[in-house]
Amino acid sequence: MPLGYAAIGALAVIMALVLFLPFSVKKVEEELEAFLLVMGLAAATVSGRWSLHLVSEAVTGPVPITLAVLGAGFVFRLVRPRLRRFVNDLVWLAGPRAAVAGFVFLLGLCSSLITAIIAALVLAEIVTALELDRRTETRFVVCACYAIGLGAALTPLGEPLSTIVTAKLKGPPHFADFLFLARLLTWWILPGLLAVSGLAAVWAGPSENRGGTLKEDRIETNRDVVLRAGKVYIFVMALVCLGAGLTPLAERLMAVAPPWALFWLNSASAVLDNATLAAAEIVPSMSRSQLAFCLMGLLVAGGMLIPGNIPNIVCASKLGIRSREWAATAVPMGLAMMAVYFVLLMMML
Repeated sequence: MPLGYAAIGALAVIMALVLFLPFSVKKVEEELEAFLLVMGLAAATVSGRWSLHLVSEAVTGPVPITLAVLGAGFVFRLVRPRLRRFVNDLVWLAGPRAAVAGFVFLLGLCSSLITAIIAALVLAEIVTALELDRRTETRFVVCACYAIGLGAALTPLGEPLSTIVTAKLKGPPHFADFLFLARLLTWWILPGLLAVSGLAAVWAGPSENRGGTLKEDRIETNRDVVLRAGKVYIFVMALVCLGAGLTPLAERLMAVAPPWALFWLNSASAVLDNATLAAAEIVPSMSRSQLAFCLMGLLVAGGMLIPGNIPNIVCASKLGIRSREWAATAVPMGLAMMAVYFVLLMMML
């Protein structure tokens, strides 16, 4: 049954709150999971989307990525003492340029299985071990976070964005399975991984060690691992409800938009979490071309500023990277990548 104008207006207000309050109100940013859950429950209620299927999806849907984050977190704690020695040995054997390029590329590929969060924690440990100058390390972190953000989208285990997109498209006409996003995006993402790996190698020249180095703020405990997994569960649950509730609005606004417009509209993911945008935008009626434009816009723009993606937030917090430092490297990179991807997408799709 079509929704009335009052319900559509209420959903528009909910979408506006979801998009702008986390960016503008610090308390909302700090309690993002709870805020999104409240907004998701409200959206599902306004749109009349409640059903046993939605409840089941909200409860069980976050389980795989939550278990992946939990398991990978405990494994990382076990191997962490050996990781620094491995990093130092690899840099000594291969040289800093080859080692840095390899780290960026491997973290990007592995993030779809070990999750973007754990890949970001591994990255923070690698940076701490490298002991290059602060500017070089910041550039390395930015390149690696771009790679992680791109690579994590290839499976539903990688990050909340891919979890939500796969869940929203698992019915007709796409019937998305575990490898749906890999089939859709791999040949778009691999060139991006190679590009940021190469750029990291170019920047990883001889270190002058000016301005100190980046160091992790503290070592995580088992309690931290469990709490992080719990936050991921609530976050994805909230996005499931939010995505279902906002579907009627997204059907009206997004599914009829031209692909190129979706790409540039999603440059907003530089300041807004791209998983939240995906929950609000993606609808099954989108074509594969629209999905490719939409998702690549989200993934590339999400690396430009710290709030845009989970690995950015994790690494900036653990390593003490300031917003201006991040933007100085990431914004020019992101704009160049957006332009190149836009031309390629327009030519090939």
